[in-house]
Amino acid sequence: MTVEAAGLILPSDVLIIIMENLGIEDLINLSYTCKFVKLLVHDFGWSLYLKHNVRSSFTLQLARRSWSSFDQIRYDVTSDRWWTQAKFNARPLSHPWRSKLQPIIVLSASVLLVAAGHTIFAYHISDSASLDDGAPGVLYEGSYSFTDQREITSITFIPDGHLERTVAVGFADGHIHRVFLPHFQQEQFNNKPLTLNINRDSPLGLRIVDIVESLKCSDDMLLSLSAFGTASLSNLSSDSPLVSTVNLDCRSWSSFICTSSSTPFTAFGTTSANPLVVHAVTPSSLSPAPFAILHPTRERSTAVYDITDAPPSAPWGSSKQVIVSGWYDGVVRVHDMRSGWRDSGVTGSPAPLRPMLTFRDPWSDEPIYSVSCGGGSSSFVAAGTARHSVVAFWDVRRPTEGWSVHAPGNDSSPVYSLILESSRVFGVTQSRPFVLDFGPGVTKETYPFLPASTRSQHDTLKLKQNGVGYCVTQYNHSRT
Repeated sequence: MTVEAAGLILPSDVLIIIMENLGIEDLINLSYTCKFVKLLVHDFGWSLYLKHNVRSSFTLQLARRSWSSFDQIRYDVTSDRWWTQAKFNARPLSHPWRSKLQPIIVLSASVLLVAAGHTIFAYHISDSASLDDGAPGVLYEGSYSFTDQREITSITFIPDGHLERTVAVGFADGHIHRVFLPHFQQEQFNNKPLTLNINRDSPLGLRIVDIVESLKCSDDMLLSLSAFGTASLSNLSSDSPLVSTVNLDCRSWSSFICTSSSTPFTAFGTTSANPLVVHAVTPSSLSPAPFAILHPTRERSTAVYDITDAPPSAPWGSSKQVIVSGWYDGVVRVHDMRSGWRDSGVTGSPAPLRPMLTFRDPWSDEPIYSVSCGGGSSSFVAAGTARHSVVAFWDVRRPTEGWSVHAPGNDSSPVYSLILESSRVFGVTQSRPFVLDFGPGVTKETYPFLPASTRSQHDTLKLKQNGVGYCVTQYNHSRT
């Protein structure tokens, strides 16, 4: 039973219900009214606000369990403000690799993995007992190298009972393997990062005749896509995992799967007359024909290099029916499959659906190689371009006010892979992984320390005066 304070016009139970609909400023003002209401806000108001304003962040997940509700909101407010100001700390996560690679990054709540060549580099995500202790760290743990030195072309986490150490790995020779990444021994971890040699000894029963271009997992469903258009859907919880296979018959680049939508679906990015198509997923099969064709609004054919889900806090609402894609013509397109805005189609095929929103860097026509959504207020879209290690950002609430930044090191590489969290952006170029951190509490120890580069590394990094972030080049998209 809730105890009431003398003089309160409304019962505390009613005040708690009201708090569910209040923003941060309203909760702060309410807490100033009296000590009892301030206690109600502390005990219920901040946690209710977090419940209705979820921020997706793997690397903060463990720390948030220890932080108070108020500290979590304090972190989010600071991060949101820095996003609007384009203020961040840029940090490379390693010195440049010796050769140019085409890497991929994947992230869980406990580890960041960078797959490059025949090696998987692991970064451990540390905990933080309180916000005053600083932001959770992302520290280099070690690397895993495949003994047969086959090139990794795709990677994704798959269910393993919340251990977060099991991945599906696709290779250039068409094989897909389940790989468990053992923890490094504690004494070895504290002394010096190590390289462990691992074998490809757990095939998933799938064999593609060409490069495994993309791997995506949703719940227990694994979607694979080959470079020449063989799409396979597998149920990892089944003794016979392969569900069905569809041939797209064109050069294929990217895939996306969503099993939590009202109509589960997959999307495929290709080079063809219809570069972005959506196929339905049933418990027993992957539909061979698309139920939606997502049009670029341009007559000529082009290509789609990456696909992701939309920002959770977009004006159109948090819907699984909205997807974001990066295109060869340098445009990021947002398609809402609930929309009726369509072009005239070919008889027997779905009418092409036009994009509801597009983003472009006016200073660059480079293809978009990678896209990811999240960021400040969960409303940002990030895109990695094909040259000069440029990452572009747009707030979907103000889509004409974008800006771009060159990754630390400013090399000529594409940004091959991006992961956008509430306060952090992880990316990777042909030379190394990097992070842009928009959150408070970043110190010299938050990310790996990089000793002075040797002459053979040719590293052009320049540390800022604060000793935390590195100098990078930024520019606004405005032409005025």
